Amino acid sequence: MSRDTKTEGGGVAPQNKGSWSSFLKSIATFNGDLNSMTAPPFILSSQSLVEFSAYWTEYPSVFVAPASEPDPAKRMLLVLKWWCSTLKQQYSSRSEQYGNEKKPLNPFLGEIFLGKWEDEAGTTQLVSEQVSHHPPVTAYCIWNDRHGVRLQGYNGQKASFSRTIHVKQIGHSLLHIDRYNEDYLFTLPAIHIEGLIYGNPFVELSKTTYIQSSSGYCAKIDYSGKGWMSGKKNSFTATVYPEGHERDTLYELAGQWTTGFTIKDHKTKKEIDSWYAKDHKTTPLILAPLAEQDPMESRKAWYAVGQAIEKGNMDLTSQEKSKIENQQRELRRKEQAEGRQWERRFFSRVEHDPVLAALEKRMGERQEPEKTGGIWRWDAEKVRARVQQQQLRQQ
Repeated sequence: MSRDTKTEGGGVAPQNKGSWSSFLKSIATFNGDLNSMTAPPFILSSQSLVEFSAYWTEYPSVFVAPASEPDPAKRMLLVLKWWCSTLKQQYSSRSEQYGNEKKPLNPFLGEIFLGKWEDEAGTTQLVSEQVSHHPPVTAYCIWNDRHGVRLQGYNGQKASFSRTIHVKQIGHSLLHIDRYNEDYLFTLPAIHIEGLIYGNPFVELSKTTYIQSSSGYCAKIDYSGKGWMSGKKNSFTATVYPEGHERDTLYELAGQWTTGFTIKDHKTKKEIDSWYAKDHKTTPLILAPLAEQDPMESRKAWYAVGQAIEKGNMDLTSQEKSKIENQQRELRRKEQAEGRQWERRFFSRVEHDPVLAALEKRMGERQEPEKTGGIWRWDAEKVRARVQQQQLRQQ
């Protein structure tokens, strides 16, 4: 029997209503970052937040499409189309899978998630790593060598409560296209959680994000969720325009990021393209078999916790989570005693990134590295050295 999601707590199973009510009360009175709170096990996802980087590229052919477009304005439009096509997967695919939004597992320091996609675009590879625990920050690099496209970035989240849960995403993404030696800087949308009182939480996006290109074109995306009186859920509009001339719109997008959108030439008002998620299958991410994964890889590290969550065994879920958390605390104590820090595998902290500095100046928005433990970048030299060491051990 389906639960009534229109009444208070109606989306929560009867045996969990007490815990849900207590959780809501604790949120409302909590002073600080909600990410540090312990959520009731029954609203936990078996998926770690470090896996969320994969949502950027579940349509690899759309991801690489800008590399084949010679016109810089149309190239920006294709970059914007790709960005908007990722929003459904990033912010609503879990609600569709589970019936409502679940709280992901908080990654531990050093947790990694490795995979690849294979389709007509060739091989697109993913590396995601938890580079900081206080504050929690995930860094990622996604690349396709055939098309010369690379996305890297990092993000943290700071959650607070004011009538509902608000999540500020801190960080950015940078897209590079080799063929044009071109870079794009993306800011991240604000999130708030709707449906809490009904026990049926889902994500809504708000405010505005920007894309700044080194080619001299920009994009602006405005998010407007369903209001109390009017509006459609998950609505957004977006425009492409020359840098410094926001009113001189070239292309415009409009729709709902959960379902689809249309693209129009602003001058002629004619529809020139569209995207509807139902018409496009995501490309499955290929992972190494569990037995072959590194102990720090997400699926292997959280396996026992995930199994307990999926079986609905909340006591066992808490026990298995505590094992991992206690192991991490012991590692941090040992590192502190030895006067050393955890060595990141794939990323390094940098003091300055000239590409980021140039683009954020042109965009007029400063990033906040002090809130993410620094600027995190893919370290090709570190990765190359690690690969060489592994090859030597195998000889």
